Amino acid sequence: MKLFNDLLLKFEKPDWSLNPEFCVIDTILESRPDLILMLSSDIIGSERASTFGRQDTPSVEQIVRAAIYKEMKGIDYRELEYAQSDSRICETFIKLDDRNPFSFQMFQKYISRIKPESLHRLLVEINKIAISEGLEDVQSVSQDSTVVKTNIHYPTNNSLVWDCVKTSTRLLSQLKEEINTLDFIDYTKSAKKTYYEINVTRGESKRLPLFEKQLILFTKVLNQTSNAIKKKPTSITACIIQAKLESLLDLMEQVYDVTYRKELEGEKVPNDEKLFSIYELHTDIIVKGQRDVQFGHKINLAAGKSNMVLDCQILTGNPADKSLYEPTINRVIENYGIVPRDSTTDGGYASLHNLNYAQEAGIANIVFNKVVGSMQNIASSLNMITRLKKWRSAMEAIISNIKRGYKVFTCNWKGWVHFQSKVLWSVLAYNFRVLTGQVVSRLKPVPLI
Repeated sequence: MKLFNDLLLKFEKPDWSLNPEFCVIDTILESRPDLILMLSSDIIGSERASTFGRQDTPSVEQIVRAAIYKEMKGIDYRELEYAQSDSRICETFIKLDDRNPFSFQMFQKYISRIKPESLHRLLVEINKIAISEGLEDVQSVSQDSTVVKTNIHYPTNNSLVWDCVKTSTRLLSQLKEEINTLDFIDYTKSAKKTYYEINVTRGESKRLPLFEKQLILFTKVLNQTSNAIKKKPTSITACIIQAKLESLLDLMEQVYDVTYRKELEGEKVPNDEKLFSIYELHTDIIVKGQRDVQFGHKINLAAGKSNMVLDCQILTGNPADKSLYEPTINRVIENYGIVPRDSTTDGGYASLHNLNYAQEAGIANIVFNKVVGSMQNIASSLNMITRLKKWRSAMEAIISNIKRGYKVFTCNWKGWVHFQSKVLWSVLAYNFRVLTGQVVSRLKPVPLI
């Protein structure tokens, strides 16, 4: 119980006693410097520390601490910059040592480099600390999935065509500043007018001529974009813009093809051929049960008896929950070297294959909230089945805490890699909060009755 002994000394200081949550995290980071080193290769990369200049770049430890503080407080990078001056605990936790605050651009540059693989390893190590301190035993595991949406508007063929037109025109305007011989026509005013007309028009017969008009205009924009790519670049900036236009052109052609087939020919286009955003290309369409369609990614979580998240997987596509059961149990056993005694999930994970696999893995109590066909839950008693079913409902609260408490209903970080990082940072912050809450509750004296 070294963690508890170190904490008792720190609680004598006023800053830490008023902020026990960060006191616990600070103690963990100081006693386990290897946790910082796990992220250092991502942050530093191939760069070498320089002995010249002002030496005003934050250290790896400061960057990691700043990232943890940011996620725990649910603030953005600009608020993080302000907190360094405004909050004594922030200054102490990040270890500014009376130096000027670091800019939000500086923190964003380095924190965004941390890869999701490194964050998952950090998640496992934090859980191992909880196991070593007796706060978690990995004897009971519950699973559930949820959806985190990407930061896009609801995709329709009409809106995607409009996105392509305005984005292409913006890039062409930037390219014209670099290449004086480039000529193009701005069709955004006409395209925007047709876009709104389609939005307020009901009935396929009335929308059909509007789509025909919009696609004729879209063809002109496609031709302009194609011609601009062939222009000889006059600067590095022009090369960069042309590369963006070339990538956009492929997306525009895909949007045109899908819109033409769906809106003009009435064809039912398969989801795997559709594009849901030209900005967040990784976005998947997710349908869970009878609920509304969502656009983002499915997240599969496994939690232990302490309600700490033991495993988090951000998935591509829309795999069935029953296909996620076995890989998750495998990862829990591999990461912690412990075979759970109890496993409980909702009915979406229920299958005879999963039941047999769990038995073969050595799990004693296997409970699905709803069984299918002739399946029967396996447990030591009916009372155990009831208890595990009731405990499984705590997964709903865990998911709600992560999504509400750390503002991850919709992920505002751009790109697939950053999407994964944001979700894992939110799960890490949640785990830190659960861990610190349990530690602090043990340190508080029991009131005398």
